[in-house]
Amino acid sequence: MPLFEVRALTHFFGGLRAVSDFNLTFDGGELTGLIGPNGAGKTTVFNLVCGVYHPTHGEVRIDGRSLGRLYPHQVTAMGIARTFQNIRLWPEMTVLDNIRVCHNYKLGYGFLDTIFQTSRYHTAEKGIGRRAREVLEIMGLRDHAEELAKNLPYGLQRKVEIARALILRPKLLLLDEPSAGMNLGEKEALIGLIRWIRKEFNLTIWLIEHEMRVVMNLCERIQVLDFGQTIAEGTPEEIQGNPRVVEAYLGKEVG
Repeated sequence: MPLFEVRALTHFFGGLRAVSDFNLTFDGGELTGLIGPNGAGKTTVFNLVCGVYHPTHGEVRIDGRSLGRLYPHQVTAMGIARTFQNIRLWPEMTVLDNIRVCHNYKLGYGFLDTIFQTSRYHTAEKGIGRRAREVLEIMGLRDHAEELAKNLPYGLQRKVEIARALILRPKLLLLDEPSAGMNLGEKEALIGLIRWIRKEFNLTIWLIEHEMRVVMNLCERIQVLDFGQTIAEGTPEEIQGNPRVVEAYLGKEVG
């Protein structure tokens, strides 16, 4: 049974077909890229997988279980975590609290436990704090635990966002343009970080990226979207030489 399947995924916004008959299968352990020009439908695909949108047609499955019309927090509980193109940290919270808050979807205690400070509340909070510090240690962020997120340089903020996804212990990690806004040195560090995360956490990673240097250095398989349709799929070498991909990015030669 594949780890993850997308079958005939199609979505309309009113009369506009944003994604058309999108298909994908992960057996587990892959590092795969999804690329295409601006407006091709890449982030829409991620939003459909994560429950932000519900598909008009098609199905998404993880471990053989259909995600149906689940909401984002329910999809997360099924083992899918993601980051966003625009960093979505809480700027006035510490790095540690940005990590801790991600456990809100499975706290293990209720409102009354919080009010009366029950043993269940204290046990759960200690466990969450311990796990958060473990992830910060693994990601090399321990020294920044008590800093406000807004005070970190951009590259470290991106690292915190990835750490926040990893604390959810996902089976599948979706990275939406992780190199956006980074300089060359930060992009080189990001390539190494993603490779290390894949090995350290034994993760399947699905990556949207515009920076071809990042995609070609990381991904074993690349899928190309244009106007919501898959126009090519293959190894980095095959994609680089595909005339339909060149045309989608650069346009068709006239004359």
